[in-house]
Amino acid sequence: MTLVVGRGNKPKQMQTLLAENENEADQESANLRVGIQGFPGAFHEIAARLCFESRPIDIVPCLTFEELVDKLEAGQEMDAALMAIENSLAGSLMSNYKLLDQANLLAVGEVYLRVKQNLMVLPGVKIEDLTEVHSHPVAIEQCLDFFRQYPHIQLIRTEDTALSARNIREKGWHHVGAIASSLAAELYEMEILAESIETNKKNYTRFLVLQRADQAVTDPDADKISISFGVSHTVGSLHKVLAILAAYNFNMSKIQSAPIIGQPWEYRLFIDYVAEGHVSVDQAYEALRPVTHNLKLLGAYKQGVLYDY
Repeated sequence: MTLVVGRGNKPKQMQTLLAENENEADQESANLRVGIQGFPGAFHEIAARLCFESRPIDIVPCLTFEELVDKLEAGQEMDAALMAIENSLAGSLMSNYKLLDQANLLAVGEVYLRVKQNLMVLPGVKIEDLTEVHSHPVAIEQCLDFFRQYPHIQLIRTEDTALSARNIREKGWHHVGAIASSLAAELYEMEILAESIETNKKNYTRFLVLQRADQAVTDPDADKISISFGVSHTVGSLHKVLAILAAYNFNMSKIQSAPIIGQPWEYRLFIDYVAEGHVSVDQAYEALRPVTHNLKLLGAYKQGVLYDY
């Protein structure tokens, strides 16, 4: 690993970086295969299309994040993938942190998406016609205040927001609505009865752009690093890590811990830090080795853009 990061003046777009790693010249014009968790119309798809907005992409849906990671590691069905890693309301998705920590993948980018939940129905259906509304449990939880004014509607939890909309279209349910994205409404020809019905309008999800470690292309303008490691149970062990980051002019933007399965009271730490100026990741990384256990680089990338879709 040889990497210097800092604040560049001309950041490359994600699609350009990924194109540089394609082996065949004619692949540069081919559609990029991007994996997502969820069905077509899911918020993952919106984030993927915004992230690669100037390049044609083919979405590869996966039912679970485990399937997403397995297929990306296999390298046969997708070139990159988007994975939600945290939400401003629900917090970190620790199961995804653990997947990334165990996988042979690297984060090469990030994107932030304002999540807007919409109530949608088949065309012509009115809200008084509804007896049920279907959606993912998290989406329902975010919209409970809206539905308190409609006590006749039963909220039914399903596995996916976009799938809920698709089921209504395919089964012709005129008594059922769905909470999903505006893209899902467009794809499944649904009519939006109420827009942005989530209680908290500051609802943002952060997604990481992932590639196989042996194919990952790091942005030369990368200014954000993600690592994971363990530390010993001694006084000042974490302080030593933070002191090294500070000495190399890195500013910690996030720290998260997760228990290590099979090792009671032992924890894996996940840290994001941002470069202040032009600094060497290699030197800082090597300086961290003596004061950490099982140090792993999870990714180096440019700080992401926030989209209000």
